[in-house]
Amino acid sequence: MIGRKNWLFSGSPKGAEASAGIYTLVETAKANGLSPEKYIKHILADMPGSAFLEYPEYLDDYLPWDPYIKEICT
Repeated sequence: MIGRKNWLFSGSPKGAEASAGIYTLVETAKANGLSPEKYIKHILADMPGSAFLEYPEYLDDYLPWDPYIKEICT
């Protein structure tokens, strides 16, 4: 569990929001039995080439309970 003092080093409100986003991804991956490192690497490697801005339903393919994600990130 991250304590309150860890957020003192975020540097700015935007830094704290970014930290919270990454922390959320890590905890969601762990809650779904995934390797957080593999999950985040996959998202960062694959998402920039996807058309999720035009087709928001593509984001469903990156959710931690998607069968393909479970297969490659465990």
